[in-house]
Amino acid sequence: MYPDRSTPRAALEQDVEAQVRRLTVESQRLAHTFAGRHGLHATDFEALIHVMDAEGRGTPLTPGDLAAALGLTSGAATAVVDRLERHELVRRDRDDADRRKVHLRFAERGVSLSLEFFGGLRETSNALMAGFSDDELTTVHRFMTQMSDVLAAHGEAVGS
Repeated sequence: MYPDRSTPRAALEQDVEAQVRRLTVESQRLAHTFAGRHGLHATDFEALIHVMDAEGRGTPLTPGDLAAALGLTSGAATAVVDRLERHELVRRDRDDADRRKVHLRFAERGVSLSLEFFGGLRETSNALMAGFSDDELTTVHRFMTQMSDVLAAHGEAVGS
């Protein structure tokens, strides 16, 4: 079941894989805790992350974009957005240029609850990253991006 650890490289690769799994588990644990405290489904939390990341990039999601990101039908994504809106975590804003288009944005309560829950994590994460050089962080970023792509591709291949 386990690959050969006979070389330092093989052992290091196994240790990195184990840490990726641990990171995944710890991230899921935090997500479930946040969702549980606020009466949300795991998918609702995932939707919030997509909305937050899109806003951070300056490209807010449409409900259709969110459906695609979550791998849901438009009806199921609408149900997610409706729940998040009822909890006052997101809002729907009409596009100024095309009133038919709707953008999803974090509502004030969503921002407040996120900062309250994750604010300390951001501070400790920033302190951790301060101990890495720009080159090291660039390497970590490249690894994390490519590992995320590998996981997404594998998920598609196995039908998740």
